Amino acid sequence: MFTGLIEQVGTIEHLARRDDGLSIRIACALHPYELGESIAVNGTCLTVKSFSEEHFDADASLETLDKTNLGDLSEGDRVHLERALALGDRLGGHLVTGHIDGVGTLASLAPEGDYVRASFDVPKRLSPFLASKGSITVNGVSLTVNTVAGVRFDVMLVPYTLDETTFGAMANGARVNLEVDILAKYVASLMGKPGVDAPEG
Repeated sequence: MFTGLIEQVGTIEHLARRDDGLSIRIACALHPYELGESIAVNGTCLTVKSFSEEHFDADASLETLDKTNLGDLSEGDRVHLERALALGDRLGGHLVTGHIDGVGTLASLAPEGDYVRASFDVPKRLSPFLASKGSITVNGVSLTVNTVAGVRFDVMLVPYTLDETTFGAMANGARVNLEVDILAKYVASLMGKPGVDAPEG
């Protein structure tokens, strides 16, 4: 489990594509690591398979590449990093599983004073799980939904978030990993509603 509060922005140091997925090396300063520990990379839970003081290595399967934006990465790209939540830690964001529900796109970034209003479009099957003032995770960052209109929602990015994440440098059309609130998924399940994996249409 994670909180959606980014600990650090790392840099993709090396990518090795294979028939069964992708090996990723990320340069950062999260050391010390433990083999097998979970780190969310742009909100996607990955397992540390090797490390040094300057980086860690993880694998992304074909399934992960199909469901996230990790396959879009290039060497030199910056990614959001968060270590798994430890029992007793403060839950400053919201409960995040690190299991991506779908990939959305950045529709616009509009400055409003010191803040930036960011609008994102989501796959139609995820729109029922969005609620004004509810929570959503975008590229691993816990955000509060301002408004929802069909398949589009917007959030307000405060100066701290802009300084500590990659959002300020994103271009319109950028693909982002989305994880809807786990509570919304459980409520939908209890009510017999289609889940996040329901087909479009």
